[in-house]
Amino acid sequence: MEAEQQIQSESKSNDLASSTPPKAPSEASPPAVPSAPARPRRPQRSPRVEGSIDVSEPKPPESPKPSSHDEPNAEAQAQLRVHAPPAALKLSGHASVARSHISMRAASLPQAPSYKPPSTESVVHPQRALSVAGTADTQPQVAEDFRIHIVTWNVGSAMPPEDITNLLGLNVGDGNTDMYIIGLQEVNSMINKRLKDVLFTDQWSEVCMDALSPFGYVLATSQRMQGMLLLVFAKYFHLPFLRGIQTQTTRTGLGGIWGNKGGVSARMTVFGHSICFLNCHLPAHMENTEQRMEDFESILQQQQFDGQAATGVLDHDVVFWFGDLNFRIEDLEMQVVKGAIDNNKLSVLWEKDQLNIAKDSETVLEGFHEGPLKFPPTYKFDVGTDTYDTSGKKRMPAWTDRILWRLRPMAQVSNSTSKRSSLSGLTSGTRVSQHFYRSHMEYTVSDHKPVSSVFTLQFPYKVDMPLVTIFVEDEWREISDAVAKFKVAPNFARSSWDWIGIYKVGFKHHKDYVAYTWAKQEESDFLRQEHQVNFTEEELPKESGDFILGYYSNNTSSIVGITEPFQIQLPASAAAGLSPSDSSDFTSDDEVKKPDSGDSSPETEDPVSSRLTEEQMAKPSRPHARPRHGKHHAGSAVQPSDEPENSGKAAAEPEEP
Repeated sequence: MEAEQQIQSESKSNDLASSTPPKAPSEASPPAVPSAPARPRRPQRSPRVEGSIDVSEPKPPESPKPSSHDEPNAEAQAQLRVHAPPAALKLSGHASVARSHISMRAASLPQAPSYKPPSTESVVHPQRALSVAGTADTQPQVAEDFRIHIVTWNVGSAMPPEDITNLLGLNVGDGNTDMYIIGLQEVNSMINKRLKDVLFTDQWSEVCMDALSPFGYVLATSQRMQGMLLLVFAKYFHLPFLRGIQTQTTRTGLGGIWGNKGGVSARMTVFGHSICFLNCHLPAHMENTEQRMEDFESILQQQQFDGQAATGVLDHDVVFWFGDLNFRIEDLEMQVVKGAIDNNKLSVLWEKDQLNIAKDSETVLEGFHEGPLKFPPTYKFDVGTDTYDTSGKKRMPAWTDRILWRLRPMAQVSNSTSKRSSLSGLTSGTRVSQHFYRSHMEYTVSDHKPVSSVFTLQFPYKVDMPLVTIFVEDEWREISDAVAKFKVAPNFARSSWDWIGIYKVGFKHHKDYVAYTWAKQEESDFLRQEHQVNFTEEELPKESGDFILGYYSNNTSSIVGITEPFQIQLPASAAAGLSPSDSSDFTSDDEVKKPDSGDSSPETEDPVSSRLTEEQMAKPSRPHARPRHGKHHAGSAVQPSDEPENSGKAAAEPEEP
């Protein structure tokens, strides 16, 4: 790993206003495109940042109030504070995890976790809950580190390699990465392959989940548009703090009809700070720089999100833009370019890189930062080798695969304030540090090399309490122990379709449950504002081991409450009578439990048939028998959507028969 560098840099001047998106083109006949006015150009920009970047801002007088749609209010946060989970879940297979409680914030990860014995508070049974400890008031106090690992790779319709450990840094990592963002382009999108991906999961998603789930990373959301795929993974204990998750797609191929080019994005708030991840595949070829810029502007204009705070991509506190951006090295002969690469004189090529040149004149690129290109150009290679293109076309090597970021500028303080001093960063006091920016020459399945970068975001938590806090016993040794108590934030809207899943430690996604029960109100303690549900014998796992409970909200399509790992050790006589279940094994013939069928019926509402199409999609499918040994099948894995109209879903929902 390269030594970390941090060079102070200021945000650029004006925040780009997102214009009203044009109407989506008809699939049958595209609308006539009016001649667009010339894009505004900047005569000159500030000196380009060379080196690992540290972009920060002074702490503002006050932080913007989070939307009630995404965050709980202060009273709710103060009511629900309990101990935090282990800082990292680094497992091999189904290895057990530490049993001690940890007093720390869930994302305070750069330091090794300090363990302390369980609380000696007098209770009948020790209970385990997962939330984040905070101060008595909810005002931001201390900046926390949040580390994000981003990968972009044009895979050229290739099958995934067996091992992506090095690409994800899992062989050298310290367990401090909080999120993995993986953007792929040219995933095999042939008709028969796409149909198979709809019924099951695509192989690239499977490889990523198989690599990351043993380390405690869960697929939080995903989005696919033909060959473009965006995957967002997070540590399991961060899931309740990823809120307002939305995805979008924009087609730019063939004038906006075809999705071979364009952008897919995912936005969310992370501990109250809005972040947008944008994966793009822009037009190819040396002469199409202008078309690349026009397509990027079109993507920014068309991608709009629900909500009040951040409706456009550039309205977010932090934007990460990455993908096969297809910018080339111009005005140099092939022998000059290859000579600079062979002699490690890459700085000679920087000045001729089209993206670097465009930053000097294109207003739409204002505010975007990129680390130094200290790795060789990542395109084009002979597949299976480290040799640049030897075909008849002899494509010029180029840095087509890039990762950039942008901070939302502050509003201008006053008209008399200079441009440089008035726009110094985020209103939330966020710092962004890039630790490395590299390519991975060892991967040869494609004519592109993958590129990765690791960032640390430093920000105070605006939100540090889950919407639902679940309490369970340390161990379930009898059927009678299988009880889950939970509290909900006052502004959290429950649904009759909410459910609580039992997950094996190392689960892959929200549907990878072993069993579930509806989060209906069986018993309540109104004085303590506590609800309780009981798991039946049929709903409990047959195998012993470490498990996690997660509360899935139908309204938000996400897990909004989660526990620490706890043990289930049922007596042999009880376990022998249970039928193991695993939501990862199902076919298109699987049934979905009806809300009014037997003891699986939620009590809080009476759904009618007109709601089934939308509501039942958020219900778990009927669990099927899970083999005692062997690899999980992932037929029910979170499935990215290929259509823009489905892009608002945070993750694909359980199947309806």
